[in-house]
Amino acid sequence: MTEKEKARAGQLYFSGEEQLTKERAACKDLCFAYNRTLPSKLEERDKLMRRILGKAGKELLIEPVFWCDYGYNIEVGDNFYMNHGGVILDCAPVVFGDYVFVGPNCGFYTAGHPLDVDRRNQYLEFAKPIIVGNNVWIGGGVRVMPGVTIGDNTVIAGGSVVTKDIPSGVVAAGNPCRVMREITPEDALR
Repeated sequence: MTEKEKARAGQLYFSGEEQLTKERAACKDLCFAYNRTLPSKLEERDKLMRRILGKAGKELLIEPVFWCDYGYNIEVGDNFYMNHGGVILDCAPVVFGDYVFVGPNCGFYTAGHPLDVDRRNQYLEFAKPIIVGNNVWIGGGVRVMPGVTIGDNTVIAGGSVVTKDIPSGVVAAGNPCRVMREITPEDALR
């Protein structure tokens, strides 16, 4: 298996492998160009972002600054918005559904490192996918850790650190993030 195939399979892989290093550099060059594009140049920004991402639906807006590792592992559905300061470490797939809104300074981290110092010092890491459902609102400053799935119609409160799956139709908050309550029909009245 190549190091890239190991990463996709969730196995330990060498992140400093030559091909992966080249792919990260190419993606970071595109992110750099994106982040330096004038805010008024929406069409140019959109074209650059669609070159970065693996798949993007209609109505996409990611505010600069934005950084990711590879880009090709990121998939966003229709009507996706990410505010300033987004970081996606996409060593494994990161999939966002339709109508996902992400607040400022949020991070989605598929990468993890061994607890064992000897393996960690060999630049070995692992990656687990992140899945975000449809109609999800993620508040500012949220961190989503490797292997997490967030269900449809859910709100993650600002500042949360999501370490485990969150079901559909709930408000979740905290560090670690946990379900606070279900979203009810009464919430439409607020």
